[in-house]
Amino acid sequence: MTQNVTAVIALGANLGNPQQQITAALSALNQVDGVRIKAISPLYQTKPVGKTDQPDFINAVILVHTTLSAQLLLRQLQQIELDFGRERTIRFGPRTLDLDVIDYNSQLSHDPDLILPHPRAHERAFVMVPLARIAPYYRIGSHGTAATLAVKLLQEKPAEKVAVLN
Repeated sequence: MTQNVTAVIALGANLGNPQQQITAALSALNQVDGVRIKAISPLYQTKPVGKTDQPDFINAVILVHTTLSAQLLLRQLQQIELDFGRERTIRFGPRTLDLDVIDYNSQLSHDPDLILPHPRAHERAFVMVPLARIAPYYRIGSHGTAATLAVKLLQEKPAEKVAVLN
């Protein structure tokens, strides 16, 4: 256990009932000892990135306060993914649930199992736009604030459509 810190977690799904799965995952995450959700973005419908011949994703971002280490938080997220039927067969492929640690207390980590901040988060509108809604001044490493990155991504990559659902 560690002191109470803030972490950013991205959620996504595009198989089954993605909205329901994300809602249920939030509930499951809030049941994990040492994790409390502090802010939840709206849900967004987004186009897939990388492997584009699959259904659109539903995405959200949350801020949590946690006493878990970054590695233990990751293990808890991976267990929730497994509980929701997550299979890791195709890189950037469809999934029932995807939970990613985007940032953990502004720490840097080069551990192959958990690189922090998430190495591509600052390039993904489906992460930065929801994060900007709940924490516009949150900094992602040396890349800038969520709000600045969201505006930049929406201007540079208009094909990465991000539509708010709620």
